[in-house]
Amino acid sequence: MYGATFDCGIEKTGDNQILKFYLEMVNDNYLPAGEQNLENGINTLIDIIFNPLIENGGFKEEYVESEKKNLKKIIEAKIDNKDRYAYERCIEEMYKDKVYGLYKYGYVEDLDSINKQNLYKNYLELINTAKIDIFISGEIDEEDVKHIIQNDCINKLPERADIHVIQSIEDSKTEQQPKVIQDKLDVTQGKLVIGTNVNFNETDAKYKISLFNVILGEGATSRLFQNVREKEGLAYTARSNYVRQKQNIYIRCGIEIQNYERAIKVIKEQLQDMKDGKFTKEDLQNAKKYVASSIKNVTEEQDSEISYYFGQEISEKFTSLEEYEKKINAVTLEDIKNVANSVKINTIYFLRN
Repeated sequence: MYGATFDCGIEKTGDNQILKFYLEMVNDNYLPAGEQNLENGINTLIDIIFNPLIENGGFKEEYVESEKKNLKKIIEAKIDNKDRYAYERCIEEMYKDKVYGLYKYGYVEDLDSINKQNLYKNYLELINTAKIDIFISGEIDEEDVKHIIQNDCINKLPERADIHVIQSIEDSKTEQQPKVIQDKLDVTQGKLVIGTNVNFNETDAKYKISLFNVILGEGATSRLFQNVREKEGLAYTARSNYVRQKQNIYIRCGIEIQNYERAIKVIKEQLQDMKDGKFTKEDLQNAKKYVASSIKNVTEEQDSEISYYFGQEISEKFTSLEEYEKKINAVTLEDIKNVANSVKINTIYFLRN
């Protein structure tokens, strides 16, 4: 197949676990006349997913045991990236005993209960009931591709229920005082993660929250970067990220252990300044340019374009790139202040020695 690339993986999107299968191959336009590499590729990918090797009513035992060992290594290795580990632990504490708090690869203690039969049973349930989205990007004949997919895949699958995607943004909401969690490991640099709830449900909330997050902590001009890192010198890194599916903003800093209290104080000052409207039109315009640039870059790569449209599919509300940019440009200073006043700290997590 001329060096085609196959891969697969798992993502956690809100309360949904997403399995992705991916194939990249050379376009038929660059092959000798008559060769159908695209159709061959589609059929190969379909065969991998829907026609796995089965022995005695289950997956091949040798493969299952091998992959359990591989998965155990992946799960155990999450602690190697301390920044990511602290972020995952903060989410775990915010969503304790809830779906979103689960690690996407699961837990080592559950591996022993998996065998070739129950794994195959789970696979059959997945194939027969789960939402399936198929994305194809490239110079293709749309009708030909639809015909191949319809005949070789869709027509062979059973019908499934209309409701496939779990939408929930209320799980971590609480009126209690913030939880403070500290874990101790052999680390030279502390990892501080502050998880916040954004209790904001106005029209086009995600665009307003997104811009608020950019002003707060995304990029070198953000308040966190300029104040926590540059002005106060408290952090090696200082940033925030917005999880739209759960309406949370996570503030993340790498700090010296002894700077813990001071860092929290300065971070809270930035949040309060935003509530008080201490930001400018220029701040908002820079944030809009930042987001607009990322929107324009979506179409530069096929992977990012597919990811964008997949995100639209999961949200169950399609927004074109043009409409997205218009909604971003319509956000006002007052909108940002309203978002700021809806932000409440839920959990403060600190990984230290």
